[in-house]
Amino acid sequence: MTKLIKTEWLKIKGYNSFWWIMGLTALSYPGINYMFYFVYRDITDQKNASGQIFKMALGNPFAFPEAWHSVAYFSSFFVFIPAVVVIMFISNEYTFRTHRQNIIDGWSRRQFITSKLIDVLIITLLITVLYVAASLVSGFVTMKDGDGNKWGQAWYTGVFALQTFAQLSIAFLIGFLVRKAFIALGIFIFYFLILENILVGFFYVKVNDIGRFLPIEISDRMIPAPAFLGKIKSPEVYQESLDRIPMHVGMTIVLTILIWMICYRINSKRDLK
Repeated sequence: MTKLIKTEWLKIKGYNSFWWIMGLTALSYPGINYMFYFVYRDITDQKNASGQIFKMALGNPFAFPEAWHSVAYFSSFFVFIPAVVVIMFISNEYTFRTHRQNIIDGWSRRQFITSKLIDVLIITLLITVLYVAASLVSGFVTMKDGDGNKWGQAWYTGVFALQTFAQLSIAFLIGFLVRKAFIALGIFIFYFLILENILVGFFYVKVNDIGRFLPIEISDRMIPAPAFLGKIKSPEVYQESLDRIPMHVGMTIVLTILIWMICYRINSKRDLK
């Protein structure tokens, strides 16, 4: 296992596109959160009664402890950026026939997929570090508006990591099945940004919200909209979304395990071509 980790890290470390995309992710996290913080501040800084009532009722979603929740929610919008790297990694293995070379060099088929699993775990870890950094900066900058409980919602770190890993695993599965980078990227981005959102909205209206069981939506609902958005729509619905987090955590774990079982199974039977 240690050898696999070292091998995959050497691949990642020397992949220039990876660092460019990670840099883009590092900019997107504080960028999206600052944008929503600016909107929040613009509303609450108003001197009229509505602005003050809004601030008193909801507090500051970017201060501790709510910062962990808010930053996780907004940062999760950009998981499609590191997904590009995941798809490129697996598709390059087939484009340049390195998957065959690994087997020739003595790797088993199981080790090959395990090495790709390690890739996804490494990327997930780096993404989670960026999320933690953005949350800490947000929380400390707005500390005067918080309640002093810095770590009260830090458990969102684990949920964010699981959500990222689950959705990157879906991207990996698409790349693994399709093998062609641009086709796989097109399928994933279309599904992630457009198709599933349409289906979720349609099923919410027509089929009793059955869209909550779609692959991306399952993990999306582990991190519901933060309080300042959820409570405006309906405090009852917001609380219900919080209560369902453990259920969606369980479903996400099951789905992610199933995805990797499928990958191991297909790879054990697939021709090396």
